[in-house]
Amino acid sequence: MQYGLLKRRSLPPKEKAFRAAMLAVMTLLALILIFPYFYMVSKSLMTSAEALSLEIRLFPAKPQWGNYMQIFRDSGYGKALLHTMEIIVFNAVAVPLSATFVAFGFARCKFLGKKFLFAFMLSTMMLPAVITQIPLYVLYSEIGWLNTLLPLTIPNLTGGGALYIFLARSFIQSLPADIDSAAKIDGAGALRRFFRIALPLCKPIIIYIIINVFTSAWGDYYGPLVWRIDESFPTTVAYKVFYLLQNSAVANDSVHIRMAAGVIMSVVPAALFFVFQKQLIEGVAMDGLKG
Repeated sequence: MQYGLLKRRSLPPKEKAFRAAMLAVMTLLALILIFPYFYMVSKSLMTSAEALSLEIRLFPAKPQWGNYMQIFRDSGYGKALLHTMEIIVFNAVAVPLSATFVAFGFARCKFLGKKFLFAFMLSTMMLPAVITQIPLYVLYSEIGWLNTLLPLTIPNLTGGGALYIFLARSFIQSLPADIDSAAKIDGAGALRRFFRIALPLCKPIIIYIIINVFTSAWGDYYGPLVWRIDESFPTTVAYKVFYLLQNSAVANDSVHIRMAAGVIMSVVPAALFFVFQKQLIEGVAMDGLKG
């Protein structure tokens, strides 16, 4: 009597052993990669004596949640967070909008020297940032941008870097060209085709760029460190944590406080990744229209 069910084929012993070995290897690699973060969290909940002890401790005797509050007892963290959010909000709008705008011109518009300009733009990716740091410092000093947040915001109106423009161009090229051609026939200009057609379809790559911009701005202490002159600089959270750990008595022996600062700075990007991991994968995969 047949019941319409297919009997599951049992795997050969060699294949079972191979799968078991691969599972064991992947589990071991996962534990190795997770352990440093686990160790940082564990150290952040220890007392100073436990953190500095030569004895290997994987768990605190009693979790010290006050270690996290100790970092934010400084009243300057409120202003630092406000300045950080100002940078993030500005860049989260300016970078994806300008990057997709420039990318649309390279992908869908025809003009003299397009290939040369695109190749020249990509060549800038080969330049280390340290090469342009001194000329930019001199330039910003001449126009009065030092000790302000302008160097961290206004330059991003040009697309935020060649990489974002390249990714956005590749994504736009993956979209069906027939949509753009039909809009041309209907009399739509380049700006209308960009804002009405290309920009809404670029949602996956825009989300990808926004998340990367947020992560970069959230953890950037080097930028504020370079453009700062004196104490009047509107500092950011990352720079505030860096300054606290490098220049205060807390950093001399308080390893647990350093670990707590590291956990705080890493929680937000990690949460963003888990929430938007699907959009991040779509942005990298460059999938155009679906369905």
